[in-house]
Parts: sequence; structure tokens; C-alpha cells
Amino acid sequence: MFSDISFAYPWVLYFLLIIPLLVSYYIMRGGKRENHIIFSSLNPFKAIPAGWREKFRHLPFILRMLAIILFIIAAARPQSFTSGENVFSEGIDIAMVLDISGSMLAEDFSPNRLEAAKTVIKNFISDRQSDRIGLVIFSREAFTQCPLTIDYNVLTGLLREVKSGMIEDGTAIGNAVANGVNRLKDSNAKSRILILVTDGVNNAGEVNPFSAAEIAKTFGIRIYTIGVGTIGEAPYPVQTAFGKRYQMVPVEIDENLLKKIASETNGKYYRAVNNRKLEEIYKEIDKLERTKIEVTSYRNARELFYPWIGAGFIFLLLEIFFSKTILRRIP
Repeated sequence: MFSDISFAYPWVLYFLLIIPLLVSYYIMRGGKRENHIIFSSLNPFKAIPAGWREKFRHLPFILRMLAIILFIIAAARPQSFTSGENVFSEGIDIAMVLDISGSMLAEDFSPNRLEAAKTVIKNFISDRQSDRIGLVIFSREAFTQCPLTIDYNVLTGLLREVKSGMIEDGTAIGNAVANGVNRLKDSNAKSRILILVTDGVNNAGEVNPFSAAEIAKTFGIRIYTIGVGTIGEAPYPVQTAFGKRYQMVPVEIDENLLKKIASETNGKYYRAVNNRKLEEIYKEIDKLERTKIEVTSYRNARELFYPWIGAGFIFLLLEIFFSKTILRRIP
């Protein structure tokens, strides 16, 4: 009954200790005032059964005690509280820009660069909570695979469908950055970032990569660039008449360009040489770009003494009614 109730003045409840004292006093004085009439013998009255007034003669006292108990509880001001938290999030909009050119099939990553990047991006998405994320893929051209969304199931489903060969081969880094910027420029998020993953050198497209970075800077978009590929040469699968064969191809990443793009936008350049390093890079970006959450706690009190004091008055009125009418004592 009192599990969800607290009292503003709990010390008042100590007055309940007078109830046992009043009950003891009532019992000690006989529970009623005795009126003595002298008869020569009481035997004629023994056969007379007690009436209902006699059986309920203690009712006024019981009602009075209940009224006092209720008044004491009401005076202690019983209250119930509702509490909770208001959460305000400062969302981040993220454009994931992924290179799907043929060189991303090199197997210096397991099973290859493209699939390794897709796995790490998928894990990155699953760790986000309230950020809008979009996906841009590119090779010779760039297009939006998924616009900014918080429906991560749809996003990961579209990411799963990404494969090399969807677009004519090449590496248009400038077009890719420009497309990602176009996804973010109209966003009203407090923070907007672009994560570019590539393993090559800009060799296609109409947009100069550095010009695209300058546009990103104008819109306040920060770019993180990631070069994927081992140092030296990497095994690349080639289909021949005798099945799949591997040939070693040089790893060519324009690190100077990627560093300039990141530096121009106050971002950072990373080099991933294997799966583990790529995972660590995304974890670091995840820590750097975390949604800011403001939590405001609240606790509202609701006064509950009205029913208690109301019930006390009802019992008091009943006690007065019965003691002055049908249970009235004479004299």
C-alpha cells in the first residue's frame, strides 16, 4: 500500500504511537461508562440476549481511532513521485564514400579490400544510435547508393549489395567527394563528416579532388580519408583459361592527395595495411565523432493527503452520528 508513497514529514507518523495508548486506556476503563441500578437479584436478566446496540457499543470508539490514524497520516503529507529523463541528442550526419574500383578486389585484405571495408563499415553503422548515415560508391563515376537515413537496416541491406563492377572502372576521387558533400551540404546537423575509403590514385572524373575538399570546407564538412592497401605489392586475382590465378600488382595510393583533403577540412588521414588496422581506424573515428547527448533528470511530486484527510472526516462524522443517535448512551 505504501510501496510507492513517501512522506514529506515522516516524523509526524510517530504520533501513531498514541493509538495503542488510547486503546489501552479505553479497555482499562471498561470500554464504557457503567451505570449502576440496585436490584435484589440479576437472575431475571440473564436470559435476555444482548441486543445489536450492545454488540456495536464500541463502534464509535473504533471510528474515532480510525479517524485519528487517517488524520495523522494526512498530516505527514504522503506523496508519490514520477521521475525520468529528457534526452536531447546533437546528431551527426555521416556520408560513407566507398571506392568499388577493380583494384579493391586485391586480396592483401581478407577476403579482399572491398569486402573488408564493407564489413568494417557495417560494424561502424551498427554502433551508431541517432546519427543519419548515407552511402556513396564510386569508381569512374560516383552515385548515391543510399541517402542520409537513420534506417540502418535499409542502409546495411544496400551496403550488402555493393560489388565491384557496378560502375565503369576507374578512380574518380573528386567526383566521389563532391557527391558526398552534396548529400551533406543541406543538412542542419551540428556536425557533418565524410569518410572516404580508397586504394588508388585519382584518374577519372570531372571534379578536382582538392576543389571538392575546398567546397566541403565551405560547408563545414570534415573529411576523414583512409587509404587501404599493404605496403609494396598485393595479390590480385585474374581469371584465365585455367581458372583463377594471382599476380602481384604494385599498391599505388595517392597519400599526399588524401592528406591534403583531410587537412583542408580539419579531418585526418589514415593508412590501413590490413583488416585489423582498418577496424582500429573506424573505431578511432567512432570515438572522435560521437553524438553529444544531454540528459536532464526530472522528479515530479503528487500530493496524496487529500483522500486520507477526506476519509478521516468521514469516519469522524460517522462516529458523531452513531454516538449521538442510535448508539447514544443514556444517561
